Amino acid sequence: MFDTTTRRQLLQGVATAGAMTALPAAARAATPTATPAAGDPQLAAAFRTIADQLLQRSPEQATLLGMDRGANAVLASRLGDASPAGEAEDRRVFATSRALLGKFDRRKLQGADINNYDAAVWALDTARAGERFPFGYSGTSGGTPYVVTQQNGTYSQAAEFLDSYHRVEDAAGADAYMSRLDQVARNIDDETARITADAAKGVIPPNFIVTNALGQQAQLRGVAAGESRFVTSIATRTRKLGLPDPTARATATVTAKIYPALDRQMAALKALKTNDDAGVWKLPDGEAYYAYLLKAQTTTSLSAAEIHKTGWEQNRAIEAEMDKILRSQGLTKGTVGERTVALTSDPRFLQPDSDAGRDAVIAYCQGRIDAIRPLMPRVSKLGLKADVEVRRVPVDIQDGASLGYMNFASADGKRPAIYYINLKEMGFWPQWTLASLTAHEAIPGHAWQGAFLAEHPEIVSPMAQLIGFNAFTEGWALYAEQLVDEFGLYDNDPFGRLGYFQAQRFRAVRLIVDTGLHAMRWSRTKAIDTMVAETGRDRGAVTSEIDRYCASPGQACGYKIGHNEILKQRERARAVLGARFDVRDYNDALVETGGVPLAALPGVVDRMIARVQKA
Repeated sequence: MFDTTTRRQLLQGVATAGAMTALPAAARAATPTATPAAGDPQLAAAFRTIADQLLQRSPEQATLLGMDRGANAVLASRLGDASPAGEAEDRRVFATSRALLGKFDRRKLQGADINNYDAAVWALDTARAGERFPFGYSGTSGGTPYVVTQQNGTYSQAAEFLDSYHRVEDAAGADAYMSRLDQVARNIDDETARITADAAKGVIPPNFIVTNALGQQAQLRGVAAGESRFVTSIATRTRKLGLPDPTARATATVTAKIYPALDRQMAALKALKTNDDAGVWKLPDGEAYYAYLLKAQTTTSLSAAEIHKTGWEQNRAIEAEMDKILRSQGLTKGTVGERTVALTSDPRFLQPDSDAGRDAVIAYCQGRIDAIRPLMPRVSKLGLKADVEVRRVPVDIQDGASLGYMNFASADGKRPAIYYINLKEMGFWPQWTLASLTAHEAIPGHAWQGAFLAEHPEIVSPMAQLIGFNAFTEGWALYAEQLVDEFGLYDNDPFGRLGYFQAQRFRAVRLIVDTGLHAMRWSRTKAIDTMVAETGRDRGAVTSEIDRYCASPGQACGYKIGHNEILKQRERARAVLGARFDVRDYNDALVETGGVPLAALPGVVDRMIARVQKA
């Protein structure tokens, strides 16, 4: 969106030290050979200890993974702690966890234990590196500079979390919902205190981010308390179960606690002395901070200059492929960007701006999932079900949400993966762009990768469920877009293939504009103009994307950098194995890890090669 999402990245793993800073997790899984009996039992015990500590620090994560039951049932009634004390406790847990892993000799590990160890160490070292920058949020997946933005903060995430993910199956679930509802105002106030504290350090979001966030908050605040999703969600579900009606109590909580806290946060945002400087170069130690974010989000040591150069090179190469398709369809006048701009607004490919039009887009995306499924035996031997539900991004958060994102299925198998598409503006979605997005978000992209966890819980390391890596996760999904092209999805759909290349080019241009904004001091306008000119995307959609990169520096670089490394390692495996190379073995070796830092990917592939050679 992600095209795909920052929401997923921001919230992935224990990425940030906040309660509502973590909606869906990028879950990881161990390889099938990593059953408890096959690995080092002491390391497995260490992972269980660390995983339990991380889970206690992120009750929302427990709910998302279906782990807020049994011994952890109390977590279903809690939200995380975004206060300074909570942040300090997070850092203590990270430090003790890293010290525990430091007792193991990596040279003595084998198989999947190596994958899990490398992933855990990288994540915990990332959290430690983030302590250098005392603002925003930081954790095992990197950081975000601003506590509240158009896409991040309790105001934008709490209602969606409670409505879509908190289980209300009985009276206990309803009571837990109400307990969490009572904590929402506390979290908003904790964030407000951090907004003020960060501002005193010179950490202030750009004016356009603050304006967008305030606009969404005003929209939320304008809904009568009794009609807010906080209230209607629990009222509807308890009514279906025949439970006592909580409407009055929930309405009182929203009226007396949540809305006043939101008013205080809006006042704090309005009091900020903002400007239009878009990049984090303006922050204290800004150059080093961006280098840290790039390392965390790409899991490489590539510099901003190297990433910028790669973006321009790959942008031009993909542009040439797009030109071939456009010419084959008789579209020869103007630059590639100008011709795709014209196609973006071509009424042949657009649905009407109506409920029926939005339903048609969702149905088309579901149809693309159905068309891809028959290709999956050529992609993978795993035979995963990977159930996916396509939904519209909720209207109350669509202004700040990314264009598309996917929330993994719960580990208990009770909730399918949810693929969200932002239908605020129908002009964002000419039909020829939807197939590639669907491959990215659903199958064989995020939903397929995440399905391994949900469908193989018996062989998943506990630690592996709680950490994720942006470059691997997004790199895999971008690679998934390529796989469906390689296996014939667009054989009779030239415009769909054009959409695939445009999506690839979009990710290459992300390398250009993200580094341009944060390392080369580009203005927001220059970044928008560059992306529109190079990709031919709708200007409104591009503006939303650029604002996302300003709120989540470095994250957008993970897609193409991850894709590049996955392709590099695939070609290395093909060269070594020759006729014995089966792309399904390669794909499955990656999916079965659940995700590793790119720095660890060569080792994963070496072990896959050795298994094939030994077979």
